[in-house]
Amino acid sequence: MEYIFCIYLFKIEVIYIIKNSVKQNRNEKQLTQEELAEKVGVTRQTIGLIEKEKYNPTIALGLKLCQVLNKSLDQLFWLEEDVNEK
Repeated sequence: MEYIFCIYLFKIEVIYIIKNSVKQNRNEKQLTQEELAEKVGVTRQTIGLIEKEKYNPTIALGLKLCQVLNKSLDQLFWLEEDVNEK
């Protein structure tokens, strides 16, 4: 009797993506992107990029957003795993 063993080796890469609920919380506070930007000292475009998760804010900016939106850091930002098999 002959046995055949197949071994598959995968390289697994785990990437953490910073997700946020800035847009949802901004809308709950009935603020425009422009108004929020003014309160935290950035441009409207920066707020737009953060909301689209195309830009990760500095810690200082993240804390300012938390203060203005009256949320804790973990309520506004969190990590999600993105696992890629290669």
